[in-house]
Amino acid sequence: MNIYGSEKIRKMTSSIFQEVVDRKQAVLMNGKDVIDLSIGSPDFGPPSFVMEELARYSMDPGRYGYTLKGISEFNEAVTYFYKQRYSVELDEKSEVLQLMGSQDGLAHLATAIIDPGDYVLVPDPGYPIYEASVTIAGGTIYPMPLLEKNKFLPQLDEIPLEILEKTKMMILSYPGNPVTALADRSFFAQVVEFAKVHNILIVHDFAYSELIYDGNPQISFLSVPGAKDVGVEFNSLSKTFNMAGCRIGYVAGNSQVISILASFKSHIDYGIFYPIQKAAIAALTSDYSFLKDQLKQYEARRDALVSGFRSSGWQVANSPATMFVWAKIPAGWKSRDFAFKLIDEEGIVVVPGDAFGKQGEGYVRIAMVQPPERLIEASQRVNKFLSGFPVGI
Repeated sequence: MNIYGSEKIRKMTSSIFQEVVDRKQAVLMNGKDVIDLSIGSPDFGPPSFVMEELARYSMDPGRYGYTLKGISEFNEAVTYFYKQRYSVELDEKSEVLQLMGSQDGLAHLATAIIDPGDYVLVPDPGYPIYEASVTIAGGTIYPMPLLEKNKFLPQLDEIPLEILEKTKMMILSYPGNPVTALADRSFFAQVVEFAKVHNILIVHDFAYSELIYDGNPQISFLSVPGAKDVGVEFNSLSKTFNMAGCRIGYVAGNSQVISILASFKSHIDYGIFYPIQKAAIAALTSDYSFLKDQLKQYEARRDALVSGFRSSGWQVANSPATMFVWAKIPAGWKSRDFAFKLIDEEGIVVVPGDAFGKQGEGYVRIAMVQPPERLIEASQRVNKFLSGFPVGI
């Protein structure tokens, strides 16, 4: 008997991250020391008070049942966090929904909102779940090129009217992944007006809200007047509080969208482990000194990595945000060839830019998930690798 995946699944390519892992494992089997700068999984731990809260409630045998949905204190904690960090007022009952991570929520939102034939505007390059979620929902992707000459912002006035007439949703992410650009208030205000004119739901992925460097402002899309009329914002404790494995996040904003997604989720999951929710509440309502210290550490990592590359002439852009560097590769290379040869020869694992869309060709994404001394070593190995190829850098 032959069993085939659905047409939707067959449209999806195999994950580049799995290809990278397979390549990494082959190199490890040959005894080479590997510095993995591919997956954006924090190597820092959560604050000690968060782990203590998790441990304390985990010892209560009465907390191992279904929670069904977020406990009320969690929603209250999210509203407190958004008020304190981004000056955004939220109604905890109607404008916040707990998620099993923001990626989970992004995937489910597309299914809850999109019908076959609906178009979705997606950044290119963009995080893979954006496109995958639309494909699973049966929608149609319209890529919005993010180009360096445009400061990696989509040019909304270049989207054809016939596409906009069929568009139901637009996905944005600032600070972005893989492109680490920032958007200002004037751009978000333009997006709000655009959404109102064309009746398009705006979905903003704000997962890197607390990793913004050089004193740049933290701008939540929801802080822009009219944003809650047209959109929602996803956020997570994965990167902010290093709770990636706990799988807890949330979406905030438009109450109609929150209600639709809540209804969908009521059919497919039974809530998040109570101790994890309590740990998340402790994180969201803390004094945030942890966030300040962590930002300094990431900034030091960025500086070490970028200065190391530049010392050999590879003029990598200074990332303004996130835990990544989005690096234009030397002339004469394709992204995938560059990334895979770097793994094979130097044991440095990065992700080729074309994994994130057509416009990602010519770049690699480098995750700052190693201590500074390992990042310096990585830059030295990369520089050694580049010295063996007489091409422009």
